[in-house]
Amino acid sequence: MNATAQASLGTARIASTIASEIGARPEQVAAAIVLLDEDATVPFVARYRKEATGGLDDTQLRLLAERLAYLREFDARRATILASIREQGKLTDELEAKIAAATTKAELEDIYLPYKPKRRTKAEIARERGLGPLAEAILTNRAAAPAELAASYLTDEIPDAKAALEGARDILSEQFAQNADLVGQLRTYMKERAFLRSRVVAGKQEAGAKFSDYFDHVERWSGVPSHRALAMLRGRNEEVLSLDIEVDADDASPVKPVERMVAQTYAIGRELPGDRWLMEVVGWTWRVKLSLHLSLDLMRDLRERAEEEAIQVFARNLKDLLLAAPAGSRATMGLDPGIRTGVKVAVVDGTGKLVATTTVYPFPPRNDVRGTQAELAGLIRRHNVELVAIGNGTGSRETEKLVAEMLSDMPAPKPIKVIVSEAGASVYSASETAAAEFPDLDVSLRGAVSIARRLQDPLAELVKIDPKSIGVGQYQHDVDQYRLARSLDAVVEDAVNAVGVDLNTASASLLARVSGLGTSLAEAIVEHRNANGPFPSRKELLKVPRLGQRTFEQCAGFLRVPNGLEPLDASAVHPEAYGVAKKIVAACGRDVRSLMGDSLILKTLDPRMFVDERFGLPTVRDIIAELEKPGRDPRPGFKTATFAEGVDDIKDLKPGMLLEGTVTNVAAFGAFVDIGVHQDGLVHVSQLADRFVKDAHEVVKAGDVVKVRVLDVDIARKRISLSMRRDASAAPAKPAPRDNGKQNPPRNSQSRPERSAQQGSLGAAITEALRKR
Repeated sequence: MNATAQASLGTARIASTIASEIGARPEQVAAAIVLLDEDATVPFVARYRKEATGGLDDTQLRLLAERLAYLREFDARRATILASIREQGKLTDELEAKIAAATTKAELEDIYLPYKPKRRTKAEIARERGLGPLAEAILTNRAAAPAELAASYLTDEIPDAKAALEGARDILSEQFAQNADLVGQLRTYMKERAFLRSRVVAGKQEAGAKFSDYFDHVERWSGVPSHRALAMLRGRNEEVLSLDIEVDADDASPVKPVERMVAQTYAIGRELPGDRWLMEVVGWTWRVKLSLHLSLDLMRDLRERAEEEAIQVFARNLKDLLLAAPAGSRATMGLDPGIRTGVKVAVVDGTGKLVATTTVYPFPPRNDVRGTQAELAGLIRRHNVELVAIGNGTGSRETEKLVAEMLSDMPAPKPIKVIVSEAGASVYSASETAAAEFPDLDVSLRGAVSIARRLQDPLAELVKIDPKSIGVGQYQHDVDQYRLARSLDAVVEDAVNAVGVDLNTASASLLARVSGLGTSLAEAIVEHRNANGPFPSRKELLKVPRLGQRTFEQCAGFLRVPNGLEPLDASAVHPEAYGVAKKIVAACGRDVRSLMGDSLILKTLDPRMFVDERFGLPTVRDIIAELEKPGRDPRPGFKTATFAEGVDDIKDLKPGMLLEGTVTNVAAFGAFVDIGVHQDGLVHVSQLADRFVKDAHEVVKAGDVVKVRVLDVDIARKRISLSMRRDASAAPAKPAPRDNGKQNPPRNSQSRPERSAQQGSLGAAITEALRKR
């Protein structure tokens, strides 16, 4: 088979595998692979190539792209292994078929292990000394005493039977440990039966108090949730905890089940002299080789599984935050609170342009309350401010109270005050992006600008900040940073392209996230715009240096030109489909500008009338939907939480209080809510609804405004337990777990208890780490 045919076969196999994983047909996946290999972006393929892919959405396409990279890497490794074994002259048809049938990297490496070039082992030395036949003789002649068989193999290098049997043991032990089928069976057994045990390192109890939930903790390996796994792994990295994988710890029999599995593979009994000696070798092999090797495998799998879930949680929260409701084009005052250093003030107009800055000092040591209120009121009147965005950091509630008093004395219409997350604002302030935007503005004031703008349009402002600095992750510093960055970049790209970007007002940071563009082309677009004025149409993009037809195809549909020469440029209709759109307009007998937004007449059309060889029914339906609501924003309407008056500090909280707050972070085990006391409260998953909830994301997302009841307050540990249930007296019943007859946790161990509804909180390690966002 030639290389082209092999590549085609490999692509077909990959397409079939991915199709089964994402719920699609192989031909859909194959078409998407072709488009992605041609450097088409996921947003472009999802939105404008539905006919080719059969309507795969962006979530399916992201998973497809990720799995495609993994499976291609897997196939490359398979090819490398085949080449290596072939060069050794050891590749048989049976072995080649076995390698071709491998479906996981672990299985592939198990097969390769006996052939993998390695340092000289004890087993190789024993073979060189002529002990290979002795090992084979013991395996085949169980009735003979191994010591008697060994007597025939004594040499100057092997002075006695003990040395000969040690060499035979090394050979057989390596053979057992490199049996791919056996290792696979043992790995599967351990994944089903193993437990993860965590213990505190002697003398580290006080220093590692935040990990106290795991000082003597054990739970089934297969069921360890991401947050607990990462907490324990962090504890181990900080040398507070020791972690061990245990299997059959309570089995009191002299031969463990895992050892029996090895013995059964080689038909080793217990009665004959050879069998008894071989059982000793089996036990030695398990303790010295297999147990360590498989425990490391399981620990690595645990980390990968936990990291994958943590990255998914971060990505989901980031998406919710980026797609939060924008307050819109309204003049906004941004306040970056500070006590001793003063409150930084920035006013931006409806387009986000900075029009005024100052710093006021209403708190000690200056205590200039009246002067501050007068200055803020003056800025509000002068610039017709409609919104006041107050950062939620230190001094937030004090600043909010001061603003509220000021607004109470002002005549209507009054601005609306809103508490805004300032996560990442300091990172932005010191960034090259901020320096380029405001080269003459003090770093401390740039944060106030960011706070004001992120209220106007969270997406447009947050794209300027490294997603990892936005603060909605779970153990984000403990996971693979490359995988995390790649996942978060994909989220930002999808969010930006889902909303669309105004070509004539967008910053270079926002344009850089548009399909097909990047930092260089985004900067070129801004430079062209500054030099030549606003773009009158999408097609004018082709005049930007280095922006060719291929890039135009990828980006044009996601860029908007309101009030331009071509009305369709303000919509998500792609220029390549303008012909279809104009056929639809002509069929209605209307001018395109008057037709856009008239859903009554558009709903009477039969989309099938406009299908042609190039554009199918999905595209036509999208065009009609876009004409109905041109440039529609998929984000929700703007609303904000109202914090309770007089509840400014954790000490003001009392059990039973009903409060309003904003969800700041969501993990599988619960949601963190800002209720205005400088410390987020936790709504445990058991308190999210009057029903059983498996994952908090089923109920809430970052940015949601929710009503909560205070359950418990631990001032010393800064823990606030909240509930969203109508009746917070008891948690909803959880479906009974199915144990399938598997073993219980080892006896004489302290299993971590499930938190009750009254506790409503998780371990110190979890909350501590998440609070360090």
